[in-house]
Amino acid sequence: MHGPSRLGSGSNRSVSPSPPSSPRFRHGRYKSFSGGGGKQRAANRMVFVLISTVFRRKGVLLFAPLLYIAGMLLYMGLLGFDVLSLKNAVVVVHRRSPPGSVYRSPQVFQKLWLYMEAESNASQNALMTAWDLKMQQGWKPCINSIISKTGFSELPKSNGFLIIEANGGLNQQRLSICDAVAVAWLLNATLVIPIFHLNSVWRDSSKFGDIFDEEYFIHALGNHVNVVRELPDDVLQRFDNNISNIVNLRVKGWSSAAHYLQKVLPKLEAMGAVRIAPFSNRLAYSVPSNVQGIRCLSNFQALRFAEPIRTLADKMVERMVNNSSHTGGKYVSVHLRFETDMVAFSCCEYDGGEEEKHEMYIARERSWRGKFRRRGRVIRPGANRMDGKCPLTPLEVGLMLRGMGFDNNTSVFVAAGNIYKADKYMAPLKQMFPLLETKDTLATSEELAPFKGHSSRLAALDYTVCLHSEVFVTTQGGNFPHFLMGHRRYLFGGHAKTIKPDKRKLALLFDSPRIRWETFKRQMKDMLRHSDVKGRELKKPSAAVYTFPMPDCMCKQTVAANASRWSFE
Repeated sequence: MHGPSRLGSGSNRSVSPSPPSSPRFRHGRYKSFSGGGGKQRAANRMVFVLISTVFRRKGVLLFAPLLYIAGMLLYMGLLGFDVLSLKNAVVVVHRRSPPGSVYRSPQVFQKLWLYMEAESNASQNALMTAWDLKMQQGWKPCINSIISKTGFSELPKSNGFLIIEANGGLNQQRLSICDAVAVAWLLNATLVIPIFHLNSVWRDSSKFGDIFDEEYFIHALGNHVNVVRELPDDVLQRFDNNISNIVNLRVKGWSSAAHYLQKVLPKLEAMGAVRIAPFSNRLAYSVPSNVQGIRCLSNFQALRFAEPIRTLADKMVERMVNNSSHTGGKYVSVHLRFETDMVAFSCCEYDGGEEEKHEMYIARERSWRGKFRRRGRVIRPGANRMDGKCPLTPLEVGLMLRGMGFDNNTSVFVAAGNIYKADKYMAPLKQMFPLLETKDTLATSEELAPFKGHSSRLAALDYTVCLHSEVFVTTQGGNFPHFLMGHRRYLFGGHAKTIKPDKRKLALLFDSPRIRWETFKRQMKDMLRHSDVKGRELKKPSAAVYTFPMPDCMCKQTVAANASRWSFE
């Protein structure tokens, strides 16, 4: 019995049998072999069966040589082989490196340097015209307005204490702190000043108060989240005066607001205190607008650097402005990720040969024991470069900026850790930009002494100088540039004023030692224009409010119909 069909059903429907085979095929199937009697017919049938069998089962072998040659030609064409010679009917070939897979930037610099020198002291520095002023209008910080719309009221009785552990570098810690404030607000919990985990890579023993202004943080959040420096004695006694006895909740990364309300809140109410360690990336980017408002308040208003950091950072900014008097106090800042650990982690190759490979292997083993030697792990430096995953060298940053029109009178501040082989790799950048500064040249050794050995505090100095630059250049991604881009949008009318290079495109251009200077400049200026347009992006649901503060932290402004003043929509 058959089931129902999409064509219909019912007892009146009959199933038609298959049509009969054609009489021509029924009666004359082997007609072409039928002449010449029975024996002839039998012989013809045997030949037909033999040929059919060969073509069905073995015929493909007849074409194997042709298929092999065609496959090799295709393979060689795709992978880029050069024919070297033809000897004794054997083709000897050599594999070419795919375009963009090899570090040839020094050769490009050698070719283009003469043209750069000829254009030194240009009449118009790109520093003065880098950004379209229209792109910098239309948005204004309005956190207080946003918070008031979300219905915040005075603090009710706390449901308990929330203790979190922030890990990573400066801005990873910053992210954890702001997310913890948002979770504390969501759960109506009292937040204990976050504990900083001693990271094996950053190796900084600084506490919260060494980096951020603790008193200001508590005060700025006072109307929305209760924050205390440490757990009260009576609460700590309930856990035998040992904070590690407080239950540590394992919360999955990017957990939703609903997860905290359904899973964490009941345990907080039952036990009076909970820990979440580690806490990095434990709250989803996409959360209700009131939670985003608290994130904005935490990041852009409540978190400011400790007084010693602010004092020296302000001096450094003032010195950069004074050094840039010939460009109206405007300067370029570059976040240069070319430290040994970053180069090692990227698994990219430059021009250091076997010595460089050995040094990078040692660095990977020191910081990520065995991670890069796991079974199945294949390191492809060329593919990484083509895919835009290699950190830009100082030379490549200099080439890019000179191509964009920043001349040798441009003041440049480089924010970085200890550059890999700095004497070698920084020399070309200093050659292209003589007015180059770092925190080590901008501040005296005496001023920097209290910060030495504390990478997060040193990063805070870099962060502040970059924050107030006219142009910020990011070269490798990470939390530092992402937070800076968002902070600069918040300060500069919604525009990041950031150059974000297309490193895939750069890999191809830097792999062309014969490239013409005019062609290179045209490509770089197109890249600058693209960064200008992308500088004013709105936040997408999956993006972080720390990088894209519009519209969660800022309000769009419109010109009133009968007045010249700005008004909020």
